[in-house]
Amino acid sequence: MSFLSNGRTVTSGVPRRRLAACLAVAFGVTGAAYATEGSGSVYPEGVETVMPGRYPPPGVTVIEEFNDFYDANELTGANGHALVPGFHLRVAAVAGKVVHNWGVHVLGGTLVSTGALPWVDVHLSAPFGAQNKQGIGNADLESVVLYNKGALSWWYGFEFFPPGLGYRKGDLVNVGQHNLATAPSAAFTYMPHHGRTEVSSKFQYITNYKDDATNYRSGSECVWEYAGMQNITKKLALGGNGYYYQQATPDQQAGLGVGNQGRNLAFGPEIRYHFNHYAMILKWQKDFLTENRPAGNALWLQVGVPIGHPHQD
Repeated sequence: MSFLSNGRTVTSGVPRRRLAACLAVAFGVTGAAYATEGSGSVYPEGVETVMPGRYPPPGVTVIEEFNDFYDANELTGANGHALVPGFHLRVAAVAGKVVHNWGVHVLGGTLVSTGALPWVDVHLSAPFGAQNKQGIGNADLESVVLYNKGALSWWYGFEFFPPGLGYRKGDLVNVGQHNLATAPSAAFTYMPHHGRTEVSSKFQYITNYKDDATNYRSGSECVWEYAGMQNITKKLALGGNGYYYQQATPDQQAGLGVGNQGRNLAFGPEIRYHFNHYAMILKWQKDFLTENRPAGNALWLQVGVPIGHPHQD
C-alpha cells in the first residue's frame, strides 16, 4: 500500500537566503524538508511503509486514503542543535490515491499505474512571523512494472511530481513545491511464513527542476522507507516503520550553491488490521539524527479498499 501527499513547505521573505538554507520545514504529510526551497519537498517521506512492494493483482483497483498530522517544535541546523527559539510547525493532511493493475505484460511483469493528490493545512509560527495556509500540494503520478515470485513481490518504476497548486510567491507558508520533480523508484515486500512476517523497503532518488518564479533549484533527494511487521492474529499485525532521508546535492540560487543539505532518520510503531473488505493502518514516526530541518513527530491513519476482481490468465 502506498500514498502520496505533501505540504510542509515554509518560505519567508526575510533573510531569505539564510531561511531557505536553514528552514528545513517539512511537507504536508510526514517528515520532509531540508535545505530545499522553502524547506519543502514534493514527496512525504515515511508514507510508503505498508507493504510498499505489493500492488493489487491484474484487473483490481485499490482506493486508498491517507491522513497525517505532523508536529515540530524544533528547527535544527547542521550540527543537529535547535536554531530558532519559539519555532512551531503544525501540518494536517488528507490524501486520496488510486492504484490500478492493468494486467498488461511488460518486461516479464505487469503494468501498474497510481495517482495521488493531497489536501494540506499548514500552520507556522516563529519569531519572524506566523501564517496558516490550506491548499492542494504536489500530486504524485507513477507507473511501475510489478513482479511476484512466491513470498517476494517487487517493482521498479518512475514517479512524476507536477508543481503544487497552493503556491504563492512571497508567502511565509506554502503548500507544495513550485517546481517539477521526477524520481526513479523501486520497492520490495518479502512475506515468508505464509504471509505472517513482513520485511519491506522502498527506495527513490528525487531530481528537482528549477522554480522559474524564484530562479531556485532544490537539490536531489535520496529516500529509503522501511517496515518490519509480524502477525499476532490472522488479521492483526504489529511492527516498526520509518525512513531515512538524505539530500544528496546542494540547492542552487541563480546557479550558485546554497548548501546546508538536510538529513533525517525516523522510526516508530505500526499497527495493521485487516477487516473483511478493507485494511486500516495506524503508525507513528519520531525524527532522529536531524540536520537542517524540523524535528518532530508524525501520526498516520491509512485505509485501503480493493475494487474489482482479478483477471484470470
